[in-house]
Amino acid sequence: MLARFAGATIVRPAVMFGPDDAFLMPLAAMLRSRPAFPMFGCGETKLQPAHVDDVAEAIVRAIARPSGQVLELGGPRMFTYAELLRTIAARLGAHRLLIPVPFAMWRVLALAAEALPKPPITRNQVELMMIDSVVSPGRSGFDVFGIAPRAIEETLETLIRRGR
Repeated sequence: MLARFAGATIVRPAVMFGPDDAFLMPLAAMLRSRPAFPMFGCGETKLQPAHVDDVAEAIVRAIARPSGQVLELGGPRMFTYAELLRTIAARLGAHRLLIPVPFAMWRVLALAAEALPKPPITRNQVELMMIDSVVSPGRSGFDVFGIAPRAIEETLETLIRRGR
C-alpha cells in the first residue's frame, strides 16, 4: 500500500501529552485525589510520551517538506507505565500505592463502563495500554526536522498547575 503513495509521509506519534489532554491530566487528577491507584497490569507497558506541540510542529514541517517515509514521534525518554505514574505522583508531592490490576479485569470493567453515557474507561483504552507506545529502534522521527522533543518532566509541573 505504501508503494502506491511513495511520496507520502506517515506520522505515527506515541501517546501525547499537553494542556487539557486526555492522558496526562486525568492521570494527575486521579493520582492527586486517591491514596491508591489501580494500575493497568503490572505497569510494564512502555510509553514514550510526546508533547502535542512538538508533534504538531513535525506535522506542519512534514506537510511543507514531505519526506516519503514513516516517522515515529516519541519523547526523549521511555517510561514503563509504573515509572510514569511514580514520576507524576512525585511532581504532585504525593506518594501513592500503585495496585496492579490484571488486564482481564480491566476488560470486564470497561465492558460494563461502556453502558454508561460517559464511560470512564473503554475496551479500546484497555487494548491500547496493552501495547507499547514507543519509537521503533532505528526509525526516523523528530530528528528529520531538527526538532528536539520536550521531556515530560520539563512541562509536567506547568500542566499540573493548569489542571488544578
